[in-house]
Amino acid sequence: MIKRIISGIILFSALLIILIFGNTTIVNIAVSIVGILAISEYFNAFKNKDKGDRIIGLIIAAMIAFLDIIPIGILMLLTPIVITILFTKAIITNMKTNFVDIAVSGFGILYVLGFLMFVPLLYKAENGKFLIWYIAIASWGTDTFAYFVGSLIGKHKLTPISPKKSVEGSIGGIIGAVLLSIIYTICINKFANLEISYLAILAIVFLLSALSQIGDLAASSIKRFTKIKDFGDIIPGHGGMLDRIDSIIFIAPFAYYLLTLV
Repeated sequence: MIKRIISGIILFSALLIILIFGNTTIVNIAVSIVGILAISEYFNAFKNKDKGDRIIGLIIAAMIAFLDIIPIGILMLLTPIVITILFTKAIITNMKTNFVDIAVSGFGILYVLGFLMFVPLLYKAENGKFLIWYIAIASWGTDTFAYFVGSLIGKHKLTPISPKKSVEGSIGGIIGAVLLSIIYTICINKFANLEISYLAILAIVFLLSALSQIGDLAASSIKRFTKIKDFGDIIPGHGGMLDRIDSIIFIAPFAYYLLTLV
């Protein structure tokens, strides 16, 4: 527990420094490094995965560092390009790379990196330096409140995928994240002269909080399938990088489109 708290404080402090004092280039590079670690952990979970697929994932993760100079048309083509490369490899290797390999690799690259790209995209949007924090609130706020509420009064199991999670914790996580988002919105509306709708934020964070829990359970389902406890051990008390950002990457695309509308 102490390791988890200390690691959480260090991670949050690093996030504060990068998002407050950084710029789009620094954020892109930071997210790229996170992507490299996360996609590596994903492929490590599937121990028999071909190294070539891992290289494709690492190249795309590295590309995140150059989002500001990559044409949007190239980004839109990434998914068909990756799928084409994977199927081409299956053809030229006489199906030594089969459809399951293609599905695992293609899904992982899209799930981890395709979703993660929306974090720097939101950061460089109008008022992005303020809006980006709603992702952290919806993800880590939900996780924190769900943990403490579930520990205190959790009695009804949420799902067999993650036996320690409770219905009470899930509800507490959503309520906690919504309250944090309202407090945060009051602050930025007052001190940054923004005019963000409280009703809109309430609805958006409610949805993002629920989706963040689906994202957490989605990662848990992958770990159950691959029979691992954590994706890694790079973060004491939390596991791997992918364990720490599983809900963030899941809600990032939704956050980008919903918050840029606000």
